[in-house]
Amino acid sequence: MTPIVEKIALPFVHRMDPEKAHNRTIWALKSGLLGRRKPYTSSRLRTDVAGLPLLNPVGLAAGLDKNAEAIAPLLRSGFGFIEVGAATPKPQDGNPKPRLFRLSEDRAAINRFGFNNDGMYKIADRLAKRPETGVVGLNLGANKTSQHRTIDYIKVLETCGPYVDFATLNISSPNTERLRDLQSKDQLLGLVKGALETRNSFDRRIPIFLKIAPDLNAQLVDDIAEVVQRTRVDGLICTNTTTSRDGLVSPHADQKGGLSGAPLFDISNEVLATFARRLSGTVPIIGVGGVSSGAEAYRKIRLGASAVQLYTALVYHGFGLVTRIAKDLDARLAADGFDHISEAVGIDL
Repeated sequence: MTPIVEKIALPFVHRMDPEKAHNRTIWALKSGLLGRRKPYTSSRLRTDVAGLPLLNPVGLAAGLDKNAEAIAPLLRSGFGFIEVGAATPKPQDGNPKPRLFRLSEDRAAINRFGFNNDGMYKIADRLAKRPETGVVGLNLGANKTSQHRTIDYIKVLETCGPYVDFATLNISSPNTERLRDLQSKDQLLGLVKGALETRNSFDRRIPIFLKIAPDLNAQLVDDIAEVVQRTRVDGLICTNTTTSRDGLVSPHADQKGGLSGAPLFDISNEVLATFARRLSGTVPIIGVGGVSSGAEAYRKIRLGASAVQLYTALVYHGFGLVTRIAKDLDARLAADGFDHISEAVGIDL
């Protein structure tokens, strides 16, 4: 789909029920209707994050392609890397509908999907057939009814890990009851150690990332930082969606679930900068939350992110946004005299 056609189509998409629009997007990707865009790259943008070679540092956050159905077309959408999922051991329907709300006035969304997915076996089958080129990660989750959630993450990693380039422990979704309890030190330490031991049994080493919430008190910040330093997990993803509703004007502002999009930008940046200072560059950080422009991507990088991810901004700007962000980021790095993105990481701390 050309930028002009995409611009014309977006208003029609916005008139649809948000979850139907989401499903139609997956269908359009699989049908090849969204066109092909090679990842924009340059000597400044090519980078390495936890051993992953990226043509550019602009990635797709988990949640769009929950079931790994559209890997190949997403890799042709301009991203430097993509993350699919979240996957759980057993298939589950997630929370009752409606569970996705478009907050157009706030350039945001609220979702309470609840890890709806086809289960790890079907997802593993699709991952096994993915293109050989391109960086693909999988977001790992736990079943809602599970009595042993740590074991759930390990099961998904064992089943799907051989087919991905990285895996993310999603312990921060607000849409599965008490899931965020896994961010406490003892539970988190056991989970990360188990995941790293499982990863070390693979024929090919893949990085293990930890995705954390933006809604953290001082104790949880201390706990997470200690676990990261003790276990040497490969990286952090800052952050997941927020339960905050400050400043929203949309009629859907009071819906339950995780808030993403523009209002998350400053909240996630505070967490990003906090962990960048605490960890002093010992592990890479991927910045997520409210990225819809090259300026916003650049801000996260200057606060300590080695790469960024986006998702909600695609709802409002389409897939052409990915290349625009990469090009603008490249121009900003050049204008500030940086020869490589790594020189800008954390420069504002």
